[in-house]
Amino acid sequence: MTLKEVQQLLNAEILYGENLLDREANTAFACDLMSDALAFLDDKTLLLTGLVNSHTIRAAEIVDIVAVVFVRGKKAEEEIIKLAEEHEIVIMSTKNTLYVSSGILYAEGLEGASIEYN
Repeated sequence: MTLKEVQQLLNAEILYGENLLDREANTAFACDLMSDALAFLDDKTLLLTGLVNSHTIRAAEIVDIVAVVFVRGKKAEEEIIKLAEEHEIVIMSTKNTLYVSSGILYAEGLEGASIEYN
Protein backbone atom coordinates (compact mmCIF):
# COMPACT_ATOMS: atom_id res chain seq x y z
CA MET A 1 0.00 0.00 0.00
CA THR A 2 1.40 3.42 -0.87
CA LEU A 3 1.69 6.13 1.74
CA LYS A 4 -0.68 8.23 -0.38
CA GLU A 5 -3.31 5.49 0.04
CA VAL A 6 -2.64 5.45 3.81
CA GLN A 7 -3.04 9.22 3.93
CA GLN A 8 -6.34 9.06 2.05
CA LEU A 9 -7.76 6.14 4.05
CA LEU A 10 -6.96 7.79 7.38
CA ASN A 11 -7.82 11.30 6.17
CA ALA A 12 -4.41 12.24 7.54
CA GLU A 13 -2.59 15.54 7.41
CA ILE A 14 0.95 15.33 6.04
CA LEU A 15 3.36 16.94 8.51
CA TYR A 16 6.45 16.03 6.50
CA GLY A 17 7.07 14.10 3.30
CA GLU A 18 4.46 15.22 0.80
CA ASN A 19 6.95 14.36 -1.97
CA LEU A 20 7.55 10.84 -0.56
CA LEU A 21 3.97 9.51 -0.62
CA ASP A 22 4.69 7.14 -3.50
CA ARG A 23 6.69 4.92 -1.11
CA GLU A 24 5.24 1.53 -0.19
CA ALA A 25 4.31 0.29 3.27
CA ASN A 26 4.30 -3.52 3.37
CA THR A 27 3.17 -3.85 6.99
CA ALA A 28 1.91 -1.75 9.89
CA PHE A 29 2.63 -1.74 13.61
CA ALA A 30 0.70 0.13 16.30
CA CYS A 31 2.15 0.96 19.70
CA ASP A 32 3.04 3.70 22.16
CA LEU A 33 6.08 1.92 23.59
CA MET A 34 9.11 2.40 21.37
CA SER A 35 10.75 -0.66 22.95
CA ASP A 36 7.95 -2.65 21.31
CA ALA A 37 8.64 -0.97 17.96
CA LEU A 38 12.32 -1.92 18.25
CA ALA A 39 11.36 -5.60 18.72
CA PHE A 40 10.60 -6.16 15.02
CA LEU A 41 12.60 -5.78 11.82
CA ASP A 42 10.13 -5.77 8.93
CA ASP A 43 11.09 -3.66 5.93
CA LYS A 44 8.85 -0.81 4.88
CA THR A 45 6.71 -0.74 8.01
CA LEU A 46 4.23 1.99 8.89
CA LEU A 47 4.19 2.94 12.59
CA LEU A 48 0.96 4.17 14.17
CA THR A 49 1.41 5.79 17.58
CA GLY A 50 0.15 8.38 20.02
CA LEU A 51 3.68 9.04 21.28
CA VAL A 52 4.82 12.34 19.79
CA ASN A 53 8.46 12.93 20.65
CA SER A 54 11.94 12.59 19.20
CA HIS A 55 12.28 9.02 20.52
CA THR A 56 9.57 7.97 18.08
CA ILE A 57 11.49 9.28 15.07
CA ARG A 58 14.79 7.88 16.36
CA ALA A 59 13.22 4.44 16.83
CA ALA A 60 11.70 4.71 13.35
CA GLU A 61 15.10 5.43 11.89
CA ILE A 62 16.75 2.48 13.68
CA VAL A 63 14.25 -0.09 12.38
CA ASP A 64 13.82 1.48 8.92
CA ILE A 65 10.19 2.54 9.33
CA VAL A 66 8.90 4.20 6.17
CA ALA A 67 6.36 6.49 7.88
CA VAL A 68 4.89 7.45 11.25
CA VAL A 69 1.21 8.26 11.73
CA PHE A 70 0.40 10.15 14.92
CA VAL A 71 -3.14 9.30 16.05
CA ARG A 72 -5.83 11.16 18.01
CA GLY A 73 -5.03 14.39 16.17
CA LYS A 74 -1.62 14.77 17.75
CA LYS A 75 0.82 17.08 15.97
CA ALA A 76 4.60 17.09 15.97
CA GLU A 77 6.64 20.08 17.05
CA GLU A 78 9.17 21.63 14.70
CA GLU A 79 12.08 19.70 16.29
CA ILE A 80 10.40 16.38 15.50
CA ILE A 81 9.56 17.45 11.96
CA LYS A 82 13.19 18.46 11.34
CA LEU A 83 14.40 15.11 12.66
CA ALA A 84 11.96 13.27 10.35
CA GLU A 85 13.20 15.39 7.46
CA GLU A 86 16.84 14.50 8.24
CA HIS A 87 16.00 10.80 8.01
CA GLU A 88 13.38 11.13 5.24
CA ILE A 89 10.65 9.57 7.37
CA VAL A 90 7.15 10.62 6.36
CA ILE A 91 5.02 11.81 9.26
CA MET A 92 1.26 12.24 9.28
CA SER A 93 -1.45 13.05 11.79
CA THR A 94 -4.95 11.54 11.84
CA LYS A 95 -7.88 12.33 14.10
CA ASN A 96 -8.68 8.60 14.32
CA THR A 97 -7.75 6.59 17.39
CA LEU A 98 -5.00 3.98 17.27
CA TYR A 99 -7.60 1.20 17.19
CA VAL A 100 -9.70 2.72 14.41
CA SER A 101 -6.64 3.61 12.30
CA SER A 102 -5.31 0.07 12.60
CA GLY A 103 -8.69 -1.39 11.71
CA ILE A 104 -9.09 0.78 8.62
CA LEU A 105 -5.67 -0.18 7.28
CA TYR A 106 -6.11 -3.86 8.12
CA ALA A 107 -9.52 -3.95 6.41
CA GLU A 108 -7.90 -2.50 3.29
CA GLY A 109 -5.27 -5.26 3.22
CA LEU A 110 -2.26 -3.83 5.07
CA GLU A 111 -0.88 -6.69 7.14
CA GLY A 112 0.43 -6.32 10.68
CA ALA A 113 4.17 -6.50 11.27
CA SER A 114 5.48 -9.73 12.76
CA ILE A 115 7.03 -9.48 16.20
CA GLU A 116 9.89 -11.55 17.55
CA TYR A 117 9.47 -12.27 21.24
CA ASN A 118 12.36 -13.54 23.32
